[in-house]
Amino acid sequence: MMKKLLLVAFVLFGTAAMVAQTTISGTVNDASLGGPLPGANIKVLRKAVGTSTDFDGKFTMTVNDTPPFTIEVSSLGYQSKNVEITKNNQVIEVALTENATSLDEVVISASRTPERVMESPVTIERFDSRAIKSTASASYYEGLENLKGVDINSGGLTFKTVNTRGFATFGNERFVQLVDGMDNASPALNFAVGNLLGMSEVDVKSVEILPGAASALYGANAFNGIMIMRSKSPFDDQGISVGLKGGITSQEAAGDNNFYDATIRMAHAFDDKFAAKVSLSYLKGEEWHATDTRNTTGIGGTYKSGDRNTDINYDGANVYGDEVTTNIHQASGGLGVVPNVSVSRTGYHERDLIDYEARSVKFNGALHYRPLGNDRVEIIWNSKFGSGNTLYQGLNRYSLKNFFMEQHKLEVRGKNFFVRGYYAGEDAGDSYDTRFAAININNKWKSNTDWYGQYINTYAGMVLSGAANGMTEAQIHAAARNVANQGMPVPGSAQFTQLFNEVISDPDVVTGAQLKDNTNYYHADANLNLRDYIDWAEVQVGGSYREYNLNSSGTIYTDADGPINFGEYGLYTQIQKKMMDDRLKFTGSVRYDKSQNFDGNFSPRVSLAYAAGEAKNHNFRASFQTGFRNPTTQDQYIGLATGASFLLGTAPENLDRFSVGVDGGFTLTGRDAFERGYSASSIDAGAPVKVTTNFVEPEKVTAFEVGYRAALPLGKNKISVDFSTYYNMYSNFIATKDIAVLNNVADDALTGAALLTALNTRASTFSVKTNSAADVNSYGVGLGLNTKIFNGYNVGLSYTWSKFDFDQASDPDFEAGFNTPEHKVKAQFGHPNVFENFGFNVSARWQTEFYWESTFLEGNVDERTVLDAQINYSVPSIKSVFKLGGSNLTGQEYLSAPGVGAVGSQYYLSWTINN
Repeated sequence: MMKKLLLVAFVLFGTAAMVAQTTISGTVNDASLGGPLPGANIKVLRKAVGTSTDFDGKFTMTVNDTPPFTIEVSSLGYQSKNVEITKNNQVIEVALTENATSLDEVVISASRTPERVMESPVTIERFDSRAIKSTASASYYEGLENLKGVDINSGGLTFKTVNTRGFATFGNERFVQLVDGMDNASPALNFAVGNLLGMSEVDVKSVEILPGAASALYGANAFNGIMIMRSKSPFDDQGISVGLKGGITSQEAAGDNNFYDATIRMAHAFDDKFAAKVSLSYLKGEEWHATDTRNTTGIGGTYKSGDRNTDINYDGANVYGDEVTTNIHQASGGLGVVPNVSVSRTGYHERDLIDYEARSVKFNGALHYRPLGNDRVEIIWNSKFGSGNTLYQGLNRYSLKNFFMEQHKLEVRGKNFFVRGYYAGEDAGDSYDTRFAAININNKWKSNTDWYGQYINTYAGMVLSGAANGMTEAQIHAAARNVANQGMPVPGSAQFTQLFNEVISDPDVVTGAQLKDNTNYYHADANLNLRDYIDWAEVQVGGSYREYNLNSSGTIYTDADGPINFGEYGLYTQIQKKMMDDRLKFTGSVRYDKSQNFDGNFSPRVSLAYAAGEAKNHNFRASFQTGFRNPTTQDQYIGLATGASFLLGTAPENLDRFSVGVDGGFTLTGRDAFERGYSASSIDAGAPVKVTTNFVEPEKVTAFEVGYRAALPLGKNKISVDFSTYYNMYSNFIATKDIAVLNNVADDALTGAALLTALNTRASTFSVKTNSAADVNSYGVGLGLNTKIFNGYNVGLSYTWSKFDFDQASDPDFEAGFNTPEHKVKAQFGHPNVFENFGFNVSARWQTEFYWESTFLEGNVDERTVLDAQINYSVPSIKSVFKLGGSNLTGQEYLSAPGVGAVGSQYYLSWTINN
């Protein structure tokens, strides 16, 4: 009996399954051009079941749904259409209308809810997979620089940081980068290490950038902007995609070098409920060599005249170890024949200390589960790993070698909510500080005491013996240096290699240069849209929590006795209401954030957007918002010797955690810097003034912005106009101040010339993070124009003007570090299909000269014009696109900042399959 029941059940199930089989076929065309639309997506509405059109715009698919049901037909850059399926073997023909302008694209980041760019209450820039295919840059990440108001600071071939609206170095702590909802900032560095833990090019769905303050929705540190990157879902984008790219980089200092970039993505939906994807990327190339040997005034200083042959106290920009300097008259005990001058040790060039191999390996794996069989509820597990070699320029130049980061996320998201938690951790690997590598190699082959002793004895002996008669002062110093340098290891020799390996494996800055770090954090956030419960307005609520675990074993933070833990949380709400026949949209939001070490902060935002015109194609917007930035983990807890000073975080508990031995056998603590310090500027002026330093607090910005967007008729096409202007007022700007502290507390009683002498000869310098008293303002204008001409040629033009000001007299030691050109112009011209299967794109960027300020080096960054271009050819039979392109085609090398490698030209050939 049981066997019969099972047989009947099997037959019924099989019959039902066969009956439920529905076949649909058809064609998708371009409504404007009339031709087929390849690559269009066709799927059952709200399910993962679907297919895509071939290069003739045709499709066929079979689904396990019984009519009637609805399918969705969509393609990037086109308006989607829903089609009702009423019978089996139904044949359909759909014509999709292309978005008239980029303002019709849908974004989510501006208000945490879908809306057209035209309706966004704030400035927003978008970069999607279609833009990635057409970009002329060597990678999609570099292609972001073609967006209006966006700068890319290029620290190396693979280390690039995004900047909007100024105030950034290569470590942009005022800009947040989210990848699939996860902040991919390095836990210890407090900023994103370029695209190290980002996405592979074939997995990018969209990139949205909000210039300006975004703290009201995204919390602390979304201060000058936020970038939100989304990857493709394995339910919506299935199959195997491959990208292969190779070419050469060309630089005068490095010559021509090969680079390779390969990526693969595999995604599959096993059924309506379960899907998975993995992606793997590998890049290898040669970094831009940094070979600037110009003389400087020291760490964080500026350029000055002279070289090693003419300046006995030479300190080259990309020469390290020569930061060690001593007044040889004082070191000789006041010997009369020894002049009262400072002499620096002979250093090593950066190219002797760095393997310039650039390498990046990224892995991303995700499991997606839809318990209801549709996209109403989805559970996602996502793991990301990134490792590689790159260069980072902060206070010093750092070789990040075998640097490793990982993130793991569990997220539950639905129609109107998400809840996610993730972990981010890192391992510094074999990374090291190039400046300390040189300093401690020198100390190992000959100590500073011995080196200067030989120098002084040689100089004095030549003068006293008469051997120096007839010689110039420069020749005597050269002879003394030659004697002191005897035994100096030659780069590449066995002796040098042995000492180098010893130093970069030693995390003690007194004797080594290794960066040791295993810092991590845990983060959770949630958002709920109450649209199903409240009908008079769209209301959202949400919050976040983060727990830091600082763990550098005392090499970066003052955590030698164990990890440092602290947390922060935030809560927010937003109300959005449309009025006046949906022409006027009000958005109001407020967020409260509290860090363990600081008072809480409220961040409100209010905006109005009005759609004018019969077709609502004129959008005026105005917004007021505030933002804030918590001091970074380093601002609070760093305790590090730099060779020229001691970096000190100024969280209250950090002052007592830090102590260091100094010349004369004395010990200084963090409190000495706060209670016994003299301002560096007053010492330089010859009139020492004691300073009172406050504990570092969050910095704040009040931002005003107005803008206009429009889609205006231009012949048969439309031209999109996007204009904005902003004014930002900053307070409590976090800045570094240099403070001199007398090594011997007894010297505090000195006055006048004796005090000045003691500060110049028997004092230590502390660089502390504190808040400036200066009121800083920045303001600017952005204008973007985009249209199509001559039967589909895309033309884009943008202009950005940026400026800042502050009262230097209110804080003489303060440097704002705006680091942004005043004028920028960008242009693009291209066509995706000039003739059958052939397209091209050309982009150009011009910017004015500007002054760069940083703790490494200051100086002018020259005006530059950069030209990129690409041509591409599609081969439908093998689902492939071939692209030939190059960046900086004029060959005019340029510096993103003083001290980095000059950016040369890059030429590439790529082959992308099934993307």
